[in-house]
Amino acid sequence: MMEAGARKAHKDELIKLVGVWKTYRMGELDVHALRDVSLEVARGEFIAIMGASGSGKTTLMNILGCLDRPSSGSYWLDGEEVSRMSADKRAMIRNRKIGFVFQNFNLLPRTSALENVAMPLSYTASHLTEKEARRRAKEVLERVGLGDRLHHEPSQLSGGQQQRVAIARALVNKPPLLLADEPTGNLDSKTGEEVLELFQELNREEGVTVVLVTHDPHVASHAERIIYIHDGQIVEDLPRLHSRSPSLKEVSHEGV
Repeated sequence: MMEAGARKAHKDELIKLVGVWKTYRMGELDVHALRDVSLEVARGEFIAIMGASGSGKTTLMNILGCLDRPSSGSYWLDGEEVSRMSADKRAMIRNRKIGFVFQNFNLLPRTSALENVAMPLSYTASHLTEKEARRRAKEVLERVGLGDRLHHEPSQLSGGQQQRVAIARALVNKPPLLLADEPTGNLDSKTGEEVLELFQELNREEGVTVVLVTHDPHVASHAERIIYIHDGQIVEDLPRLHSRSPSLKEVSHEGV
């Protein structure tokens, strides 16, 4: 294997991790949340990262999302090595390259769906006028099926509609990567299924690369590829047709 940072990512690779470790110091102990993780994700893939609580999947998500940096190893995103960037530079990459969808919708109250979606445009170098930003936000809301809810505030929307607003907000900057962390956790099963189908549609029809982080085998089954993480290590990396439910030991494991 090449040394970390020795080459740029291949043009078809959106994500490349090489030998990534994440270590936390707790008193006199070093706790390894990630252990020598290497991973490649091609542009246009839909993958799920699956693991029990404490498996390391949240730590991995934070690194993929440029919210944290590895203790060692390299992370390339869209051809740029971000693992050695400063916090400010990572924030710039995050705003341009990554859209986030979380379990809690994180919408601003007493603010319309249109304004919630347009807001990220003010933090980027898009240089759009207010009229252009609102037009783009309207287009993305229509894309996720909320063209008739533009001026509704979060309290006037169902949980599924709020998550669609959050997805539209994640897409408004046209990022190459959509990172979803337990996106159906606060939704009923029917609404959750609709949201997962929307991710599949965005991936299939618009080529958005989706990385879905979950502990739920059913949620993970909507991805084309499932990566199982356990004790901070990738233990299996399988296409959906060959994926399997984790063992009881993995599900019940409570580690770092």
